Amino acid sequence: MQKIKSLMARQGLKSPQESMAELSPVENLRIPSKEELRELREQPIDPQAEQEIIDSIEEVYFSNDSFDMVQHELEKLPPELNLQELEEYRDKLKRQQAAELERVTALQTNLQLAAVICTNARRQLSVAKEGFTEASLGLLANQRRRQLLTGLLKSLRTIKTLQRTDVRLSEMLEEEDYPGAIQLCLECQKAASTFKHYSCISELNSKLQDTLEQIEEQLDVALSKTCKHFDVSHYTKVQLAYTLLGKTQTAMDQLHMHFTQAIHNTVFQVVLGYVELCAGNADTKFQKMQYKDLCTHITLDSYIPCLTDLCKALWEVMLSYYRTMQWHEEHDDTAAESDESVVDHSYVQKKLEHGLTRIWQDVQLKVKAYILGTDMSNFKYDDFIVVLDVISRLMQVGEEFCGSKSEVLQESIKRQSVNYFKNYHRARLEELRMFLENETWELCPVKSNFNISQLHEFKFMGQCRSPSVSPSRQVVSSTSPPQEELSLFQQYLQEGNPFEMHIEHKEEETEDVLASNGYESDELEKSVYQDYDSDSDVPEELKQDYVDEQTGDAPLKSVSRETIRSKKKSDYNLSKTNAPILTNTTLNVIRLVGKYMQMMNILKPIAFDVIHCVSQLFDYYLYAVYTFFGRNDMYESSGLGLISSRLRTTLNRIQESLIDMEAVGENAGIHGPAEDRKEKVPSPHLSQMVVLTNSGTLYGLAQRVVATESLVFLAEQFESLQSHLDTMMPAAKKPFLQQFYSQTVSTASELRKPIYWIVAAKAIDYEQMLLMMAGVKWDIREIMSQHNVYVDVLLKEFEQFNKRLGDVSRHVRIPLPVSNVLWEHCIRLANRTLVEGYANVKKCSNEGRALMQLDFQQFLMKLEKLTDLRPIPDKEFVETYIKAYYLTENDMEQFIKNHREYSMKQLANLVNVCLGSHINKKARQKLLAAIDDIDRPKR
Repeated sequence: MQKIKSLMARQGLKSPQESMAELSPVENLRIPSKEELRELREQPIDPQAEQEIIDSIEEVYFSNDSFDMVQHELEKLPPELNLQELEEYRDKLKRQQAAELERVTALQTNLQLAAVICTNARRQLSVAKEGFTEASLGLLANQRRRQLLTGLLKSLRTIKTLQRTDVRLSEMLEEEDYPGAIQLCLECQKAASTFKHYSCISELNSKLQDTLEQIEEQLDVALSKTCKHFDVSHYTKVQLAYTLLGKTQTAMDQLHMHFTQAIHNTVFQVVLGYVELCAGNADTKFQKMQYKDLCTHITLDSYIPCLTDLCKALWEVMLSYYRTMQWHEEHDDTAAESDESVVDHSYVQKKLEHGLTRIWQDVQLKVKAYILGTDMSNFKYDDFIVVLDVISRLMQVGEEFCGSKSEVLQESIKRQSVNYFKNYHRARLEELRMFLENETWELCPVKSNFNISQLHEFKFMGQCRSPSVSPSRQVVSSTSPPQEELSLFQQYLQEGNPFEMHIEHKEEETEDVLASNGYESDELEKSVYQDYDSDSDVPEELKQDYVDEQTGDAPLKSVSRETIRSKKKSDYNLSKTNAPILTNTTLNVIRLVGKYMQMMNILKPIAFDVIHCVSQLFDYYLYAVYTFFGRNDMYESSGLGLISSRLRTTLNRIQESLIDMEAVGENAGIHGPAEDRKEKVPSPHLSQMVVLTNSGTLYGLAQRVVATESLVFLAEQFESLQSHLDTMMPAAKKPFLQQFYSQTVSTASELRKPIYWIVAAKAIDYEQMLLMMAGVKWDIREIMSQHNVYVDVLLKEFEQFNKRLGDVSRHVRIPLPVSNVLWEHCIRLANRTLVEGYANVKKCSNEGRALMQLDFQQFLMKLEKLTDLRPIPDKEFVETYIKAYYLTENDMEQFIKNHREYSMKQLANLVNVCLGSHINKKARQKLLAAIDDIDRPKR
């Protein structure tokens, strides 16, 4: 194109623009004829040849307008010119010029044609403009102006509406329609952004922003209200509002702050209300106190009501949190799972889970401050149990709330419990001593079906899952289908409060354990004391197979009529009920054990301390019974072994660990540290109203029976409680419990021997029998067929003893084990008296020895009709001694070595009496020396 322009300039041709300018005005422009245009188009042109000619032109010709072509060609001429070559070169240049000129001419022609076409188009457009366009565009402009004005009017109306939204927003906030208010604000802001080019909109935007901030403040207040009283619709509105604001996570952070503040405000207001109520004045100093200090001003009378209200209020806070979590679990499952909502859901879930422990920790600390703010050592037992029960229920709430073991609460209540229990137990021991010292050991009439589970103090055992549940109840529970136990939050989700039950259940049903008198059938009482020798007087139950009262087992075969008659004489309670024998003191001890166990059941961490105190109650009762009725120097020298080594060890242990020996006598308060003596109790003294020296009452046999058998009954109740105590005892302390049962509880029945021995020793005049035996002549020479009088006298004593037992049993039931022990003691003492009488004989013949056997056999025969005790105690003791008279020297020596149960005097008498008959003096010396060797270690 540049080449063409350069060439046109050299040829003096004009450019198309210049040509167009010269053609104006239009009317002076000459339009080529059709023939000229066709002639131009029809000229034969060889494009390829023409292009080759143009391409052969040197580039230098197109370099610039000032190029001198003539000079250039002249410079190209060779030194020696050749005419023919010059002419050929000239022709070549002409052809190049002609080809290029032709192209330029064609271009100029085309440009002229284009200029003509444009000119015609301009003319036609000018005509159209004048005829149509100006009028139409005017209409369009007016329509556009109308539309703009209509839009402006609409915008102005919208702006007017936006400016009036504050009234509607106020109404929505009053209605607590926070989501609607926020939605309206956001829509207004969005609309305002459309009209931000108006100057009034900036003021409106500022006003909307202030309104949003105000809504957020009210929304925060509304969120705080859910901490105490959760309402689903209210909380749903609040959460939807925060979602619209895009502040779901912020709302959750704020919610936990409100819960913490709600706990603090709640407990402070509850405690403050009781403190001001008890203070009775309008002093405002309490409102400025710290919560911990405020708790110290709670009075004893208001302590439990305040604690109950405190737990009720805290329950409402925790229930609100529980329902909050429940709401999020339900709504998060149905929410749209966008990326942002998933993040918010994860954050909320973690925040709520972490908040459980935090909130429960705050609750524990507040309740701990309240618990430790008051000294409970002087609380009544029932009040303290209520406190333990309330705290136990609160700990149950904590476990269900967040799985916590409530270590803070356990530690604080344990501290108070140990402090309270020490004082309480000390007072109860002193009270027990007072009861024992004023106890007249009269029978406390209870029904035959009396059981400790009927007492209020043991009702809790029927409500808890423990091994002490009776088999019948276990069978029922095992056959019924298992039911899933509802948690406290499920039970009281909609209404109620788990801490209201402690007041509702204070009124218990009355106990029904006491009988109207000692017997449940007056007709049975009449039938037992009629003439023993009349068969018609035998009750129908005695005509049947005898049933052992100890085991309840029937014998393998029926007993004879004579046996029935004899059993009637030794069993003194066949027509009475089998009601337990116990005293008011025993019943009080049982109740006290129930209270201790109730406390232990509620607060398991102090289980060992409680069980240790329970064991001290039993120890002191056992020691008192032994001291009152069993301590006697007479049987110490009897050699009968009435007190086992285990029982003696137990009594020594009790005396050393529990009995304050310095508190009695002249040395009272002088010896022993005061702190050690504080843990001990003075030894009790028997009431002066109890007389144990009157032979008419068999030396207080009735009181002895009531005392001893009440102790045995108490031991039986302890045995029934062992499995329950074992489950409560910490594993490391279980050996203590096992030792208590094996070394102490099991020895209760062993006290029967020393206690009843004194009755047997004094009821029969054994000294009279010795005197009568001393008057019998034993060195007779003929076999006697008649026994001696002392046997009849002894049997008469036994018959009188049997009758007196019957008299005592009119007032107090004498169980079979007791009658057996009494008869065993009497028979054993009688037999030993017989041996002692035989040992006092100076001379005795073989016939005299036969008379001894006759007397003893007569005694046994009559005795077996008086008692059903089998075998007869110490029967072999007498028979062996009598038969020893017939032993030879060697046999006698062996007898002396093997029979250490005989005294030295009795053995020596055997040797001396046998002298002259079949033992000589040398043998006598030898045997006496053997006896002396046996006796020497005892000296």
